[in-house]
Amino acid sequence: MRTQVAIIGAGPAGLTLAHLLHLQGVESVVLEARDRAYVESRVRAGVLEQPTVDLLTEVGLGDRLAREGLEHHGTSLLFRRRRHRIDFTDLTGGKAITVYGQQEVVKDLIAARTAAGLPLHFGVGDVRLEDLEGDRPRVRYRDAAGEQVLEADIVAGCDGFHGVSRPAVPPGVLTVHERQYPFAWLGILARTHPSSEELVYASSDRGFALHSMRTPEVTRQYLQVPVDADPADWPDDRIWAELQTRFADDDGFALETGEIFDKGVTPMRGFVAEPLRHGRLFLVGDAAHIVPPTGAKGMNLAIADARVLSRAIGAFAATGTTEHLDAYSDVCLARVWRVQHFSWWMTTMLHRPADQDLYDRRLQLSQLDYVTSSHAAATTLAENYVGLPHPTPWSWSP
Repeated sequence: MRTQVAIIGAGPAGLTLAHLLHLQGVESVVLEARDRAYVESRVRAGVLEQPTVDLLTEVGLGDRLAREGLEHHGTSLLFRRRRHRIDFTDLTGGKAITVYGQQEVVKDLIAARTAAGLPLHFGVGDVRLEDLEGDRPRVRYRDAAGEQVLEADIVAGCDGFHGVSRPAVPPGVLTVHERQYPFAWLGILARTHPSSEELVYASSDRGFALHSMRTPEVTRQYLQVPVDADPADWPDDRIWAELQTRFADDDGFALETGEIFDKGVTPMRGFVAEPLRHGRLFLVGDAAHIVPPTGAKGMNLAIADARVLSRAIGAFAATGTTEHLDAYSDVCLARVWRVQHFSWWMTTMLHRPADQDLYDRRLQLSQLDYVTSSHAAATTLAENYVGLPHPTPWSWSP
């Protein structure tokens, strides 16, 4: 088989890239190890930046997002038993974020690709990347019909942190930067109405908590826990009691409880492997970088990578120029490191490590006081949270 772009992974990065390439008349084949039902149901990120919403709307994927997405114009930081609202819209000239689960974005992208009759193969296995330094790289894989070979001009590795794309780069080529945080998140999905109209970030004496939502009937909530925490040690009653304690404020915040139907522990890490390219292989999204979820950036960063790469590939396919392909890694890494810093800043400002002393806690509280009392500091948080503009030379315009 032959195509212009072989895309490994049918998550937000791979599917967005495929969609943007299609709009430019560039052929691609998407290969995914999991089955469609799994891909469309896995719960991951749930906050879309303004540039992400704008892009999805611009390229014809905004109808259900506009109907079902929950637009938020601010968020609250809770500490010293008081809530302080950061007004995104006022501080950023009208921008907002939209709560819309990653699985919903993926469903929309899959629906668009299947409706167009474009190649999207689920359940493939034994994926191997070959001849990445040549001008005709190959992808070998197995499906129900046996072993297949896909030849392409470019391979896009969009298969996540544990995928095969990054390990296909020879040793010594990538420089890896990593930060492991000394705590994790216990996350739950519960059938309850949100107890707040917007997200609430709490920094309490007992640790961090986050109140979020997925729909008007389902909430997503998190507790800071030790890195070795076992969900089995956290029965529902203990979770609700701890959440209520950490969200307690002097205004009588009441947390609505209900059935918890999903529960899991997420490690907190920052990770960047650079450059984002080796030969004709381009790493996109979580295949190249991970951020702690405190800043709600993972899916947005993956889509930003796909946006830049789609323009670079489009220029290459149309004219043969490699200028934008050559710039891809540097352009994306500038945003990656900005997001890494913001996510680190939010994480360290709000969480309490087990060995934190009173001196460090007072520093945290001083920072929180400043962010919630200074217009300039609040603007910094708001601008980063709603999403900084994408690089102008590679902005999407149909």
